[in-house]
Amino acid sequence: MKKSLYWILAVVITLVLSIYQRMTGPTYPKKVTVELNGESYKLKLPRSSVQHDEVVTLEGVPSDAKTQMHYRCYPTADDYTTVDFSWKDGKWQAVLPMQPVGGKLQYYITVDGKDYPADEPPLIRFRNDVPAGILVPHILFMFAAMLFAVYTFLLVITHKEYGKWLKITVATLFVGGFVFGPLVQHAAFGPWWTGFPFGTDLTDNKTLLSFLCFVVALVTLKWKYNKWVVVLAVLFMIAIFSIPHSTFGSEYDYATQQLGTGK
Repeated sequence: MKKSLYWILAVVITLVLSIYQRMTGPTYPKKVTVELNGESYKLKLPRSSVQHDEVVTLEGVPSDAKTQMHYRCYPTADDYTTVDFSWKDGKWQAVLPMQPVGGKLQYYITVDGKDYPADEPPLIRFRNDVPAGILVPHILFMFAAMLFAVYTFLLVITHKEYGKWLKITVATLFVGGFVFGPLVQHAAFGPWWTGFPFGTDLTDNKTLLSFLCFVVALVTLKWKYNKWVVVLAVLFMIAIFSIPHSTFGSEYDYATQQLGTGK
């Protein structure tokens, strides 16, 4: 197999994994379908916001519908606050009030007496805006680390020389996860690191575990069974990076009025 085909396959696998992680993450908009007068309206409810009031819009829902939004701070046992949507610029709009950094609101909407979503109300978390100068490099390096890991895996299973790309994988994972990663975390929420031993943020913890696995693979590079260590490191990376991004991340505690480092 030509090296160009290796790269094409590696890119495809990495893109699929990245899209899956993004779409299953707790910050991806919640999709709901509103049924009204025999028509279906597909809506997206936001689950992440920077530090400002978040406007929720009901695109396409007719102007004669009765629409409301209900929200409360999370995690609390407070009663839901109910507000009516306003018809503005040709669509229904209602505002979720800005929360402290890491603060979450649990909310749902009602259209003509029916609640959406009917099962579990989504959560929206508020954060600081992250400058593109640190967010973009973080994303690129983490994407590159996964890409190089998959490419290394393909070299290993086809019995090609892989040492160079294993080293590049370790280097890019370190820069993306432990240089730009803390910078993004600090800009968004304040703390630099919310994984072990300071918190339970799965994003930080899975990066740490994956990096340690690749360090072991690199240290044992000259071992005759190293290829199996590399295979396990890559498969472990794929498995844990399939865990939704930002799961158990920083969360504001309304009882103590302090930011928790990973829940």
